Parts: sequence; C-alpha cells; structure tokens
Amino acid sequence: MIYVVRHGQTDWNKERKMQGRMGLPLNEDGIEQAEELKGKLQQVKFDFVYSSPQERAVETAEIITGVSAVVDDRLDVFDLGEADGLPVGEVEVVGALPDSSIYKGVESPTDFVKRVFDFMTELEKLCGDNELNVLITGHRCTTGCIGAYFKGIPTDGNVLKFSSDTGEYKTYSFK
Repeated sequence: MIYVVRHGQTDWNKERKMQGRMGLPLNEDGIEQAEELKGKLQQVKFDFVYSSPQERAVETAEIITGVSAVVDDRLDVFDLGEADGLPVGEVEVVGALPDSSIYKGVESPTDFVKRVFDFMTELEKLCGDNELNVLITGHRCTTGCIGAYFKGIPTDGNVLKFSSDTGEYKTYSFK
C-alpha cells in the first residue's frame, strides 16, 4: 500500500501564504498532526519511507515512522519562483498556478508532473508484485500529482484536487 501524506501545518499554511521552496518547518499544530498520524498508522510496518527535501515534509515523515526518510528531489514542492511567500489572495494566477509571465522562476507544470511521475514509475518497478508499505510525504502539489499518477490527469489539468489537507493522507495501490 502506498501512503501519501501531506506534511503537517506550518505558519505559512496558517497565514495563507504561497509556500514553496522557501517554506517553513512544522509549527506546533503541524507537529501534533504528524503525531496523530503516527497513532493512526502505528500498526503499519513501512518498508520504505520517502520525502520531499523540504524540512516540513521530512519532519512529518520522521515523526510518523520514527526512521530517517529517504529524501528524493523529484518529490520537492512545485517551484513558485518569485511568488513564494506571498499572500495567496495577492498572487496573480493562471488556473491554480502563479502566472509565470509575472513571477520569475515559476516551474513548468509539465516538468513538475514529469519529475513526480518519474519517481512513481521507478517506485512501481521497485515494488513489483510485492505487498510493500511505502510512506511518501510531500506537499499539496506533490500529493495531488501522485494521486493523478493513479487516477489520471484531470481534464482541467488541476492535480491539486487529489491532494489531502495538511497532516492527512490517502492510500493507493499499484495493483
């Protein structure tokens, strides 16, 4: 079973700021959310634990499992470029993403999906036909993109609809 966890809350989540690669570590509520997930998942023996390189995702994985997560850059948060850290309501968007004609450094959605799907394809090969439990911690965008790997890219291209709230998870299976 693949357990896909969105990291616990940070102050920027609480303040409704765009949180990309300049994001913050977990706040007290985020730590509590991770602890709650640890309790919910305590009966699961994880064969592999993967995380985005962002501190908030690594913290979440390690609180839940008690082991060091394998960090993979392909699970990193969508690069918001110059929109990173801005209040959500003030950012000019195209669809669900910051307008790359206004904010420099915004990642290409195609490149983002490709890197997350590359990770998932490699993980699927690693798991093969084995009944393994894998925990993956990431972000709203990353967990949504993993959902799209299993369910398909929505016609509107918005993979965020497959994400869960902070400190929550969804499960998937390669079979």
